[in-house]
Amino acid sequence: MNIERFENEDALAAALATRLIEAISRNPRIVLGLPTGRTPVALYREIRSRSQRGHVDWSQVRTFNLDEFVGLGAGDSGSYRSYMQAELFNHVRMTPEHIGLLDGRAPNLAAECARYECAIEQAGGIDLQILGIGANGHIGFNEPGESLQAETHVAELRAETRRSNAGLFGGDSNRVPSHALSMGMATILHAREIVLMATGEEKQAAVAGMVDGPITTRLPASFLQLYPRVTAMLDRGAAQRLADRAFGVSADAGQAPG
Repeated sequence: MNIERFENEDALAAALATRLIEAISRNPRIVLGLPTGRTPVALYREIRSRSQRGHVDWSQVRTFNLDEFVGLGAGDSGSYRSYMQAELFNHVRMTPEHIGLLDGRAPNLAAECARYECAIEQAGGIDLQILGIGANGHIGFNEPGESLQAETHVAELRAETRRSNAGLFGGDSNRVPSHALSMGMATILHAREIVLMATGEEKQAAVAGMVDGPITTRLPASFLQLYPRVTAMLDRGAAQRLADRAFGVSADAGQAPG
């Protein structure tokens, strides 16, 4: 696993935005897997700024989001669909048909999961998958447990995951849906390249387990150890337990160039 360390989340976001925009420049038809939650907010802010300055053409890019809450969809303020519109899609010139989102309101959730898998396959698979990591080691909504689902599925959310998403629901974790639709581990690991971003001291234990711990369903991110092309981009807080390791890139001095 290639590990890159940055002084703060803004430096990390600037470096990842550069990487993503360069990938689009090399392959205008790139298929991106995109995350939601608190961690990528700075990344999307950076991408919006650069896109509005005309630095990137999104017209042929395709995207697939990792997850969505069951019961929520277009028009629901707490949905990840609304999150993505506000944070990215309303600010870049994407072809609407190229935006892949799960429908948490679908009447048949199993059929919706199968539809999503088919859409990813028809797009040729995901070229670059961007991930975050939960404090309990989840990626997407693949929660720790006795086993992990391979493909897109309905996931039951743990209490700590609901608490971490409370900001989308007025700070009340009880309003966070108990279930979500999520890409499965095999779907994620079939991407051609993976970049995981982690910020904050609350992620340090999960990051340490992901990098150095055993591969276990109790920490889903640990399965990234099996993947040949993965980069973990960490801020100082998230990398705290890896202080003695050699890092591939260090941006401790400040912002990465953009």
